[in-house]
Amino acid sequence: MKLCFPVEEDKGLESAVYGHFGSAPVFVIVDSETQAVEVINNQDLGHQHGMCNPLGALDNKEVDAIVVGGIGGGAIRKLNSAGIAVFRAMKGTVQDNMQVYLQNELPELSAADACGGHAGGCNH
Repeated sequence: MKLCFPVEEDKGLESAVYGHFGSAPVFVIVDSETQAVEVINNQDLGHQHGMCNPLGALDNKEVDAIVVGGIGGGAIRKLNSAGIAVFRAMKGTVQDNMQVYLQNELPELSAADACGGHAGGCNH
């Protein structure tokens, strides 16, 4: 399974998971079976608020799930319609969150859990 983690700075598995999907400069993608790590830059970084193209941001890389601190409802719906689940990250690194995910302990997010805006409307 390929898991995608939005991060501010590429430090591989030691990267801190970023608070928002659409404004994350970098994505770390980890294959949970092989532990292979791939890093891509956010290809949709300059989008207007609420206009995130999450598949474009990922440069159309195939992933099975996103693990993030916060994300907008439109992005969740677009990812879910592409068969990609979205999970709420805990504080910590990609490696920390991988371990918790593999124990099935990260909550899956729905559009109802989405950020309401970056001016204090987020519930994370």
